[in-house]
Amino acid sequence: NSIGLNVNGEDFEIEGAIDINAFSEYTNGVVLVADANFMNTDIDNLFGLGLSVHSSFQEAEGVDFGAGLRYIYLEDFGALPLMVQAAYAVPLGESMPTVSMSGEALFAPSFLSFSEANSYMELRAEAGVEVINAIWFYAGYRYIETDYHGAPEETFNDSFYGGLKVGF
Repeated sequence: NSIGLNVNGEDFEIEGAIDINAFSEYTNGVVLVADANFMNTDIDNLFGLGLSVHSSFQEAEGVDFGAGLRYIYLEDFGALPLMVQAAYAVPLGESMPTVSMSGEALFAPSFLSFSEANSYMELRAEAGVEVINAIWFYAGYRYIETDYHGAPEETFNDSFYGGLKVGF
């Protein structure tokens, strides 16, 4: 479970994630995660709401994989992209702070795009360090492309950012 805020010189994003397994008796080796984000840019506001399944493999210690769907909403634009995620906790030893790297890709072709949307693509990469227990500083890069009917593809956001995440 976490909530975070990331910013750069042009926009900000608020994001949160919650482990749904904590509210049920379902375990079966996977973690169900609900997430939401709100991004304010000079072009438009973007809202996302997702559901994903995460699992780690015994052979790859510190690696977590996830897959799911996220609903994306902008003014006159809706998409339900497929989402894949990967995260790696770097094993630096017990005396060093925890460092992690993660990546995420989302894609919605035309049949998963609604209203004026023709397609949606999002790519993210992040690196973070846990400065104190459950407090993370992180930096990342995001590229978001929106394609509207009858218009050329548009880069909605192409930026580096930094932020703070709190786990609970």
